[in-house]
Amino acid sequence: MITAYLTHPDCALHHMGPEHPESPQRLEAIRARLSLAGLLQQTMQADAKEACNEALARVHPTRHLNALEKCLPKEGIVTLDSDTMMNPDSLKAARVAAGAVIRGVDQVFKRQADNVFCAVRPPGHHAEAADAMGFCFYNNIAVGAAHAKAKYGARRIAILDFDVHQCNGTIDIFKNDPEVLVCTSFQYPFYPWRYLRSEWQNVVNTPLEVGTDSTEFRRIIERQWLPALHAFKPDLVMLSAGFDAHRDDPMGDICLEDEDFYWVTHLAMEIAALYAENRVVSVLEGGYNPKTLASGAEAHLKALLGLPFTDVP
Repeated sequence: MITAYLTHPDCALHHMGPEHPESPQRLEAIRARLSLAGLLQQTMQADAKEACNEALARVHPTRHLNALEKCLPKEGIVTLDSDTMMNPDSLKAARVAAGAVIRGVDQVFKRQADNVFCAVRPPGHHAEAADAMGFCFYNNIAVGAAHAKAKYGARRIAILDFDVHQCNGTIDIFKNDPEVLVCTSFQYPFYPWRYLRSEWQNVVNTPLEVGTDSTEFRRIIERQWLPALHAFKPDLVMLSAGFDAHRDDPMGDICLEDEDFYWVTHLAMEIAALYAENRVVSVLEGGYNPKTLASGAEAHLKALLGLPFTDVP
């Protein structure tokens, strides 16, 4: 497999204070681990470009985009909600995060890569059409999906979200859109406290009880996601890759291991091989223990590269 690895130095410019868990060190932890494992060198590395206003406006109303720009401070940090703050460079980072997913979509449709991992921040899957929340400003994966529809005519996009938190923003944007299937696993009941019930035919909500382990996670995913994916037959598979469902992540109480992230990535790749000419675009979401974030990302990248999973210290 040819795997592209997209990121940008500007992703490190956004910070929300020294104690905030969504910190620039998250990407550095991933980069260091992948480099040490020799995996980064096996990818096709490139920098993202900023998403333009037209791309963002496909999923976020212009008035909302303008309101976000007006909130941007000239110095210091301003608070949007109890979890989400902005510094002067936050939207620059958010634009390259969304832009990475756009570039990843371009790469798989132009056959420059089989699959792509966008190692970016801030994350995006909590950003609703007109509401920044949960550490998120623009919905990165939604921007990429809308780009795939607009530029390449994609008509069956599957978005698989395996973060410990549900992708309320992605659901808000695509609910009732028959061209997008959203499958989301998440601890229940838990933040974001909305869209937790399955009310739309194109949304597969997969709530997980506190303490859900590897065996139960895989059983539920196979039972709930696979029938929907085989019926949908996606022409593009996109992943919101959150590693905060790891048993040692401080954010939640789901007990997954690194090999589970490998397993669910491989499952997505099998669906893409059947229906989408191998096209997979993955974007980083959560993961707040630097060690398990990095080891989970390593397992994820091994799967994308077509390498076997092996335990690492």
